[in-house]
Amino acid sequence: MGSYSTSEVLNAAAVGVHHPALRLNELDLKGSMSVEELPTTSGLENGHQAPFVIGVAGGASSGKSTVCKMIIDQLCDQRVVVVTQESFYYGLSDEEMVHVHDYNFDHPDAFDTDLLLSCMEKLKHGKAVDIPSYDFKTHKSVSCARKVNPSDVIILEGILLFHDSRVRDLMNMKIFVDTDADVRLTRRIRRDTIEKGRDIIAVLDQYSKFVKTAFEDFILPTKKYADIIIPRGADNSVAIDLIVQHIRTKLGQNDLCKIHPNLYVIQTTYQIRGMHTIIRDAATTTHDFIFYADRLIRLVVEHGLGHLPFREKQVITPTGSVYTGVDFSKSLCGISVIRSGESMENALRACCKGIKIGKILIHREGDDGKQLIYHNLPKDIAKRHVLLLDPILGTGNSAVQAISLLLEKRVQEANIIFLNLISSNR
Repeated sequence: MGSYSTSEVLNAAAVGVHHPALRLNELDLKGSMSVEELPTTSGLENGHQAPFVIGVAGGASSGKSTVCKMIIDQLCDQRVVVVTQESFYYGLSDEEMVHVHDYNFDHPDAFDTDLLLSCMEKLKHGKAVDIPSYDFKTHKSVSCARKVNPSDVIILEGILLFHDSRVRDLMNMKIFVDTDADVRLTRRIRRDTIEKGRDIIAVLDQYSKFVKTAFEDFILPTKKYADIIIPRGADNSVAIDLIVQHIRTKLGQNDLCKIHPNLYVIQTTYQIRGMHTIIRDAATTTHDFIFYADRLIRLVVEHGLGHLPFREKQVITPTGSVYTGVDFSKSLCGISVIRSGESMENALRACCKGIKIGKILIHREGDDGKQLIYHNLPKDIAKRHVLLLDPILGTGNSAVQAISLLLEKRVQEANIIFLNLISSNR
């Protein structure tokens, strides 16, 4: 099993999966509106939940970065960010640079732990942070910090993560990567000479003077704090599989909303389940089916409208007092995918007085065939937010075709909200 650099792991964490039919981004209007028109906030906030924090510690070159990458690859989604302890090295002064070979980079005092804690605290509260970028050749933090957005899973990686109890307390899972000392030394020589441009003699001198001693004094004793110890590091794929399964269980990854952050599902209630029971029952009469389907569609439309951008607005009430409320976007239209989408039009008209509604007709030929037959869209649709109406999502072919047409008409992808009542997982 080859090893991975920290930068490779960070890049892997930043890459997300793209599903064209579902990728309706957050309603960020900066590309289409002037500063004065920007909304004060957005209705897309689902409420912040504390992330699942995983600590991965172990000796230098034990395979921590590779373990992190394997976890990211198996979770295979956009919800994981990696924060490395190496990013929080203190920059060396000019005097320390003169004696850099006598500086112990494996000592707990070499890290700005307070800054690490500050960044983690913000991430845990749903705030984006700028993580320092450390240059191992100049031994200083460079100006181009790495912006890290909050996520469902945060992987903390570093040699001394378990040394400070404050950092340990942040973690939901602590993993210690246990690799033979000779293997770690071999990897360190290869890494420091190739990636960090260091001389092999200097690498060996630093290892014997600081690295080996620091491992025995500071790193190895923290092994007792680990919830999981991985012998042989990244070569132990069985242990990593079990870890990933545990993470999935904790996160409830069977929930599609966890995999696709731009997917929103109305929280179920006994009332909603009861109405679904009625419309799915083969014995239900046509009259009852229409009545309860309309009720469910109305809930979907109202939920979709709640994801439109809005701005703060003050009005004078009949009593003469000032009420601070919100004013929703007026540039809105509905587009129904003929014929099923037309069943959602009445609910949309009932919620949005005088709304413009366009049509798209797509001919289906089997599960894979799709052909655009007809469309009638508002002429200024590129400037509007679009509610795309199609109550039944089967193969997704019609949705892809409809969204592709809207994109061709220069509708911003972030301005498309796809409203759907029942989705198939076939």
